[in-house]
Amino acid sequence: MNKTVIKLAIQKKGRLSEKTIELLKNCGIKFISNSSSLKTKAFNFPMEILFLRDDDIPGYVADGVADFGILGMNEIDEKNKNVSIIKKLGFSKCRLSIAVPNDFNYTSIHSLEGKKIATSYPVILKKFLTENNVSAEIHEIGGSVEIAPTIGLTDAICDLVSTGGTLLSNGLKEVEVIYKSESALIGNKNLSPEKQAILDKWMLRIEAVYKAQNNKYILMNVPNSSIEAVSKLLPGMKSPTVIPLREEGWSSVHSVINQDDFWEIIEKVKREGAEGILVCPIEQMIL
Repeated sequence: MNKTVIKLAIQKKGRLSEKTIELLKNCGIKFISNSSSLKTKAFNFPMEILFLRDDDIPGYVADGVADFGILGMNEIDEKNKNVSIIKKLGFSKCRLSIAVPNDFNYTSIHSLEGKKIATSYPVILKKFLTENNVSAEIHEIGGSVEIAPTIGLTDAICDLVSTGGTLLSNGLKEVEVIYKSESALIGNKNLSPEKQAILDKWMLRIEAVYKAQNNKYILMNVPNSSIEAVSKLLPGMKSPTVIPLREEGWSSVHSVINQDDFWEIIEKVKREGAEGILVCPIEQMIL
């Protein structure tokens, strides 16, 4: 009897690829990858990983060659394939922006009326221009978009921007952000029940990793007279854990704090007499 295995397509190289591999390993999925390998199998989870070009991934998932894919939302919307967006993952955030030469007199998006724009994302760009009632000529380029104005091919470009350093080095300035992107997990819309069951197990791990990233585990020594007040500040997942210390009149209080509330709560518990506060990272958190 053949064991069901899911196929996951991920970007072959780059920062998104590195973050994806980190997520898989944080989920406890073990595998070997190297720059020359196009696929590998996990040792301890029913998953095969395919290393592909990011712009090929939506098509592979839509056609069922891969069951799932992890890539940027920009490629998902640009290719517009019939896939399900299972979860936005939050890493590898970037923006798709219009940039023009430094000496271009840009006052608004209508400054591009009748101009030529080079991009690798013609679908997203065309939608933006149409929504803003701008008529411009779009030149689709596969790579090295930044050079187009320099060689006289176009008047402007539309490309992904992270820090803006590449634009600066090519004498360009960012003038319009037209799309904000992040990584996402997509899936084929016709999964078998067996593959859906594997996805459910994987999603449990993913959610545990994400909950852990947003929380901290803390331990502190608290006077018994302050335990009730401190406990109200530390609800944790249900309620704080309170353990009596050897020193009479004191207890050790353990809890989980959301990253966003961390410093505010720490200040409050210190005012209630908490001492010796230890903060620990959490690898996974399952509710």
